[in-house]
Amino acid sequence: MAKKDDETRHYGGRGDPVRSMELLWGTAQPPRSRGPKQGLTVERIVRAGIEIADAEGLAAVSMRRVADRLGVGTMSLYTYVPSKAELVDVMFDRAVGSSPRQEVEGGWREKLTAVARSAWDLYQRHPWLLQVMAMSRPPLGPNSIADYDHQLRAVDGIGLTELEMDSVVSMVAVYVQGTARAAAEAASSVQATGQTDDEWWSVYAPLLEKVFDPEKYPVAARVGAVAGETYQSAYDATHGFEFGLARILDGIETLLTSRH
Repeated sequence: MAKKDDETRHYGGRGDPVRSMELLWGTAQPPRSRGPKQGLTVERIVRAGIEIADAEGLAAVSMRRVADRLGVGTMSLYTYVPSKAELVDVMFDRAVGSSPRQEVEGGWREKLTAVARSAWDLYQRHPWLLQVMAMSRPPLGPNSIADYDHQLRAVDGIGLTELEMDSVVSMVAVYVQGTARAAAEAASSVQATGQTDDEWWSVYAPLLEKVFDPEKYPVAARVGAVAGETYQSAYDATHGFEFGLARILDGIETLLTSRH
């Protein structure tokens, strides 16, 4: 189990912290070329890693796979990036930087909604980001810090303490991660089983009818029928995300209102 977790999750701090920070912030001296120029740069290597992760997941990323994609020898990558650990740190930060940070008109609620939706969209484009354990040990790159600052500005000056501001943006971030992970799992189930939700239900619905007693479980029967008819599946990730986000914002609004 531990080995499987290692393959599907990335924890910050596994690589060389000095090299990781140099790569994240671009402070390292470029390596000297010792042979024919191959056009290699850190950014090309990072982009190749992101492309592999987008297509196949984080476990598919390796120095060999990246080298193959770039058409170079594996050993040539180590001149630029010492290992997969540092590579994933930079991949994470660059992917976060690809998400536009637009200034939204309106109050804190509109701004925090935009922050959450932007993060949701980011996870849809790069679901492997959910495999990076970034809440406790985030890659400390310029894009990640800029994103944190952008989130905080959504709730700055509305009556929260600094600690409460951090707690609010962390709460929203954790919520978005959870709902995005559920959406990613739903999407991967189609790939893993070769069945769409409709196909899965067409197989199991008649089997369930043989054993399910609606009189014994009347609430489940009533609610399940409405939800199934509305979603046309067992779960609608986008509806769940929007509904839950609105309730979180309602709670924050209640906190602010209680202080006036």
